[in-house]
Amino acid sequence: MVLAQTTNIALQSLIVDFFRKSEGTWNSQRRYYSLNKNVEPQEVESKLNISFLSQGTSELIALAENHELEDLEALVCGTKVTWESNYTNQNRKPVVGSTVFGIKGNILYRDRGFATPKPVTAVYSFANPDTMSLRTEYNSNVFEEEIKLVGSKYRTRQTIISRAGEEITIGQYLETRV
Repeated sequence: MVLAQTTNIALQSLIVDFFRKSEGTWNSQRRYYSLNKNVEPQEVESKLNISFLSQGTSELIALAENHELEDLEALVCGTKVTWESNYTNQNRKPVVGSTVFGIKGNILYRDRGFATPKPVTAVYSFANPDTMSLRTEYNSNVFEEEIKLVGSKYRTRQTIISRAGEEITIGQYLETRV
């Protein structure tokens, strides 16, 4: 039991530091490759704003309520991400949105998923202090994501989406701090 508590404390220390380093405004360029269709990659440019959330903030309490956690102040920290996205190679309207992340132990709670408006959870881990990995599963889909801080001005992200054990989409991102 002591080892599990020590591990959670170490993980939480890493995630607090990672979220604080990610705080700010970012320009995101991303490309989605469809692996089972012969289609051009989707290209998206976004402006992201990432805010650090301390334990007990109204956003984290609302997130705990959405996930029906007994202790509404159980989430030790989190982030709120807002975005405005433009698809550069398709004729689509800009997309505006936001999401809230919260942490408890090795679980990342989110108010919505990538492909669902419902609350979801992910298991997170760190390969090193600047590289966070997430694994999210819902609706027969698996989302494996790696987010890496590259110095103080860049982040890279890669997402692999699988369905029924088959990889269907790869998303690659380069984010530059504004």
